Amino acid sequence: MMRKAKIPRVTIAGLGGDSGKTIVSTGILALLKKRKLSTAVFKKGPDYIDPLWLKYASGNTVRNLDRRLMSDETILSSFKRNAAGKDFTLIEGNRGLYDGVDAGGTYSTAELAKLLDSPVILTASFKKITATAAAIILGLQQFDKDVNIAGIILNQYGNDRQRKVITEAIEKTTGIPVIGAIPRLKNKTDILPSRHLGLITPDEYESANKAVDELAAVIEKYIDIEKVISIAESAPEMEIDDAINIREISEIPERKVRIAYFFDKAFSFYYDENLEALQKRGAELVKLSAIDDKDLKGVHALYIGGGFPETNIDALTSNSDMMKAVKTAADNNMPIYAECGGMMYLARSLELGGEMTSLANVLPVELTMSKKPQGHGYMNITIDKENPFFEKGVRIKGHEFHYSKVSSHPTDLPTCMAVERGTGTFDGRDGMIYKNCLGAYIHIHASATPEWAEGLVKKAIEFKNQTLD
Repeated sequence: MMRKAKIPRVTIAGLGGDSGKTIVSTGILALLKKRKLSTAVFKKGPDYIDPLWLKYASGNTVRNLDRRLMSDETILSSFKRNAAGKDFTLIEGNRGLYDGVDAGGTYSTAELAKLLDSPVILTASFKKITATAAAIILGLQQFDKDVNIAGIILNQYGNDRQRKVITEAIEKTTGIPVIGAIPRLKNKTDILPSRHLGLITPDEYESANKAVDELAAVIEKYIDIEKVISIAESAPEMEIDDAINIREISEIPERKVRIAYFFDKAFSFYYDENLEALQKRGAELVKLSAIDDKDLKGVHALYIGGGFPETNIDALTSNSDMMKAVKTAADNNMPIYAECGGMMYLARSLELGGEMTSLANVLPVELTMSKKPQGHGYMNITIDKENPFFEKGVRIKGHEFHYSKVSSHPTDLPTCMAVERGTGTFDGRDGMIYKNCLGAYIHIHASATPEWAEGLVKKAIEFKNQTLD
């Protein structure tokens, strides 16, 4: 039965990268949590690190919405199913409001906001300008009149005079209210410190709790949170299907297998939907640490996501028990799926800062860390060779972002992915194979590639049955 439902929602967008979207989004969610409002949280992808902070601040699952990887139907279904019934829904954009894969802004934050019929709050930093800021906002307003820019948050303003002039110019010229202004924070980099791939993850940051509390205080002091809530409540009603799209507790399937996944300060890049997809297909998930745990006893498959193995290399290699356990499991045909940082863990070695470090030695490749990205952006691949998890002919859209590269590999090392867009591992290939292990630079989203979860659970069941024979 179809019905109209109120879903208060707002999209936090920016003039570009590093414009303050995550600081504002994290602070808003932390403040609303203190006020005991229920929230739903989404991040325009692809992204892993920002969602970790949004999840940490809100205490909620954060789902990814990416029109490059997913169909509009998939996005709308996920959004309505998880946002219905919540007091407030936040969607954090990426890059600039109209930035996409081409000059037309295809797959941009603006296009996602229009799909979700969501008002936009724009975070904007203006350095050494005043009234010119109004011309920039007017241009954004006129660029696509179907985008509802409902509020402006000034970020990192220099002094009160600049704030007042910019605010008056924007409101007089565009009619868009300036609903808050955050001054330059002396300890901004201390609140959410960054490195080569972006922000430090919460699991690696000892002051994560303090940071979130400070951001909530910043929002409460400098932004009109009641206006933010009002803008979200102004969003039009959405049509939802009671049978499919409202948030509900689904029946838990029979647990057929136990699939482990590493989650610690070295490995934290997992889409929540990927873990949910495994559970929906009958997997009991077992969270392990590649740094602290010692074995893989009692599990039937291993999933290693991306992360920062290079910045935690000493902690990983100090736990030789787990590396030996992973190597033994691979030799004994346990299914292992590893992407990006997880693939690095399976390599023979990693050269970092001129020093060679031995790793799990499942995949017979040597890796080298570089100062510049070796692969960055969306990927298109086709499965063209036999492998443990996918049928030949499957086409996959994913993404990659890595500073490491394969510097040495056997000429006969089997791979299963033909890279049509992107970099991959070597020679236009990705998806290195060893027995029932697959290691690749490509990151896959289960909502866009359901074959992934189906293949991993199926292989885990086969492995379980073999070990019982």
